[in-house]
Amino acid sequence: MECIINRRAEFSASHRYWLPELGEAENQLRFGVGANFPGHGHNYVLYVSLIGDIDQYGMVQNLSEVKQVIKREVTSQLSYCYLNDVWSEFQETLPTTENIAKVIWQRLAPHLPLVRIELFEHPELWAEYQGNNMEAFLTVSTHFSAAHRLARPDLSYEENCEIYGKCARPNGHGHNYHLEVTVKGEIDPRTGMIIDLGDFQKAIDDLVVEPFDHTFLNKDIAYFAGVVPTAENIAVHIRDLLQDAIAELGATLHKVKLIESPNNSCEVYGNVIPSNLPPIQRVENSEKVAAGIA
Repeated sequence: MECIINRRAEFSASHRYWLPELGEAENQLRFGVGANFPGHGHNYVLYVSLIGDIDQYGMVQNLSEVKQVIKREVTSQLSYCYLNDVWSEFQETLPTTENIAKVIWQRLAPHLPLVRIELFEHPELWAEYQGNNMEAFLTVSTHFSAAHRLARPDLSYEENCEIYGKCARPNGHGHNYHLEVTVKGEIDPRTGMIIDLGDFQKAIDDLVVEPFDHTFLNKDIAYFAGVVPTAENIAVHIRDLLQDAIAELGATLHKVKLIESPNNSCEVYGNVIPSNLPPIQRVENSEKVAAGIA
């Protein structure tokens, strides 16, 4: 029986976004504070996902051995280092989150049956790499607070209560929504980026967070005058708002995940749900943060 297992590791390191062929002004313009000397640091959290059949001992891989491979090939070399200098790959392509994930895959692939690398720079920014040449995924996490009421105008209050329960009460209720937006793109061979992070965050802020935050969605967002603002419909609308803007930045909107509460979340994809999703459900990112990323 095929199964995916996940191993977590950590390392602390610094890096700088700086291309020596560019002048100081152009580096500052392109990379902002990331270009500042002598660089900045992160507590990186790494998830290594392996795939294989469950053996006679009930394991895909011996996790003690996996731990030692990750330590030998990655964390012992990167911990407390300046990433731009530590591996030759980072002289060729800057050590962005997405490129670090790619290079870690390349370092581990000869030793482990990899299916996915996830690297968290911090709880609100992480990259995923699946071994597909220069293609990678980058996720930004943010939040907004809003109220809504779940009710169809063509139904009576009693009928709406039958369908939506307490959520149909006339004065609505609120949530602290947690939003994850994932883009897909090709890693630039020099900058290491699949999208300009500042522009990516600005698109989310301008098109979603600022318009949605501290609103009554049914009344303040025109789209929801005729659409019930369930988590599913909100996620679809956010996808539609962001899709063209992200395409203009040179990437593809891959996924929007909206977490309404610790018990309820939904996700929608840029086109359709991929047919190659892993056969088992991965640990939710919110659980990863609770497990020690923050």
